[in-house]
Formats: sequence, C-alpha cells, structure tokens
Amino acid sequence: MSAEKSGSGNVFTHLLEKLGDHHGFYIGPYKVLDLPVILWDEGRLHLYPSSKAMEAAGVYRVVEGKIVRSSTGAPPALDLSITNLVAYQWLGMLLLGIALWRSVRRYRRNPLAPPRGLQNAIEAISLFVRDSIVRPNISNERLGNRLLPYFLTLFFFILVLNLLGLLPGGHTATGNLAVTGVLAAIAFVVINGGALLTIGPKAWLRHLLGGGPLWLSPILVPIEIIGMFAKAFALCVRLFANMVAGHTALLALVGLIFFFGTVLIAPISVAFSVFVYFLETLVAFLQAYIFTILTAVFLGLASEHHEH
Repeated sequence: MSAEKSGSGNVFTHLLEKLGDHHGFYIGPYKVLDLPVILWDEGRLHLYPSSKAMEAAGVYRVVEGKIVRSSTGAPPALDLSITNLVAYQWLGMLLLGIALWRSVRRYRRNPLAPPRGLQNAIEAISLFVRDSIVRPNISNERLGNRLLPYFLTLFFFILVLNLLGLLPGGHTATGNLAVTGVLAAIAFVVINGGALLTIGPKAWLRHLLGGGPLWLSPILVPIEIIGMFAKAFALCVRLFANMVAGHTALLALVGLIFFFGTVLIAPISVAFSVFVYFLETLVAFLQAYIFTILTAVFLGLASEHHEH
C-alpha cells in the first residue's frame, strides 16, 4: 500500500509540474508542440526553435524548469521565450478578436437587427461593464468614457483566460503571478495616470495627505504611498490565488483516485469535482468582475477632488 501511495504521489506531483509554465505548448500534461526559446544574453540575441535545440547547442540548459548557462549555472540576462502560458494568452486574444470581429461585422451589415447569439452576449456584457462598473464608480464622465475601452478589454481578457483554463486540457494564464502582476501594474498606471490627468498634480499630491494636516505628512504620505502599491498587490494576488485554488482543488479531488489506488472512491471524487467545476465557472466570471470593478473604484477615488 505504501508503494502504491508513493507511486500515486509521484503521479500527482508530475501532473502539478506539467500544469505549470513550460517552453512548449501543452494540453493537459501532454506536449503538443515546441515553442521557440528567445534569450538576450551577453549583449546579443540567442534564438532556438525549441528547448531541446537549445540544450543540443550546449550553451544553455534547463534546470528545474529554468534556463541557465551550462558553464556557470547563472540565468540569462533576459528570457523573452514564448512559453505555454504566453501561447494561451495569444490563443485567448485570437478567440476574443474573432468573436468581436464577427459581432461587429454582423452589426454593420444590419444595424437595426436585434442582436442574437454571440453578438447578444458581447453586447450585454459590454453594457454591463459600462453601466454597472464604470459609470457608477467614476464620477468624471469624460474620464470614464475615455477609459471604457480599457475596462472592456480588461474584463473580456481576464474572462476568456479564466474560461480557457476550464476547458479539458486547458491551462489558466491568470493562475500565474507574472500575468496577474502585469495586469495589476497596468491598473496601477491607469489609476494614478487617470487621476493626474483629471485633478492635476497638486490635487493628486493632496490625496497623499489623506485629509490630514501638513505637519503629519512625514507619517501620512508614506502610509498613503504604501496603500497605493498595496491596492495593486491585492489585485494581483486575489486573481492569482482564486484561480490557483480552484484548479488545485479539482486536481486534488481527481488525485484521490490515484492516491487510494481504487475506483471505489471514483463516484465521490467525480461528484465533488463536478460541483467544484461549476463553482469554478462562476468564479471565472466573478474574478473578472471583481478585478475590473476594483480598478474602477480605485480610479474613481483617486480622480475625485479631496473636498468632494
């Protein structure tokens, strides 16, 4: 029994590793094709068609999923490789682009026809983002209208990546800190850049006092600055943690069959997995909504005059 559990544990660990980010396009734990490796190191660009070709050249090798120099073991200066999660982001953008293109083309052909199917869903979501997220939370109408394309892109992008991870064999790019970190960094720039353009530098700096007197600025200003970065950090971690937690729970439930080494546990495992899967579908929409509305709320608060 101990040997079986040890073997099943290895299978479970192997699946967890395969569901991460890799230098290849994966569906589930299976590699479909190799992806190019692009490195900037020692003042020049290194291009390889695959990680195997890179290791065959002898200059670099892969150690625990990381590319390092064969001679020193140090990582390259910059890794620009197209990885598995990058490919899934491109796939999400391609699918979203096709869906939007088809909807726009149908609308242009007959603007007075009632929307149906995919066009109806996209229009309903777009109106929801505009009327329930952007306009209620950003009091400056001009700023809200100018940034509406950003909020629509943000919502649809996160939603599509979340749903791709729920497809059989799909990988969730939003379950990676690098992806959610970039989304949070862009939100940080939009929040503070929008506030600076709307209320001006003087009023923006006044926000750092948090309504307190000037003599408390040595205490209040650092706290407010930390709070600005904490908001972006919370956006990053919240999306990442929620997507990883659900997928880990699904994998753990299925892994119980391998852990106990019997199909008798399968009905219970599958039943709970189906329940968690439907819950994850709800979470996919909910996390896209939460990330978008919190960005709009933070922008609305930062772009209002302190007196208001």
